Amino acid sequence: MSAIGTLVFCTDCGSLLDGSIGDPTKILVCDVCGARNKDTVPQTIVSESKPSAFPSALRAKRSAVQTLTASDRRTEALTQHTCIKCGRKEMYYTTVQLRSADEGSTVFYTCVCGHKESTNN
Repeated sequence: MSAIGTLVFCTDCGSLLDGSIGDPTKILVCDVCGARNKDTVPQTIVSESKPSAFPSALRAKRSAVQTLTASDRRTEALTQHTCIKCGRKEMYYTTVQLRSADEGSTVFYTCVCGHKESTNN
């Protein structure tokens, strides 16, 4: 007899056996092949695996510690927008939906000189 969780299976054909109560003195007869199986308490088997058990080329390239530069952290995009403080023709921008879904998003502009402004679309 094989057990998975609370299900008990026939050792000969693998069919599910009915009437298991976990009494080792009881005999369960398989409806498919007629084999006689002892009714035992299912055992719980716990297995663990480590990432090294599944080798991967991608995992091998990944480092435990990643070094980010300032340009890696910058999430803004660059656009043609004139800064009113220094006159620079390009500013970084990001958009955020601050109002309800049927209204436009808010655009935040940032210049390299430090000036910040926002507009509602």
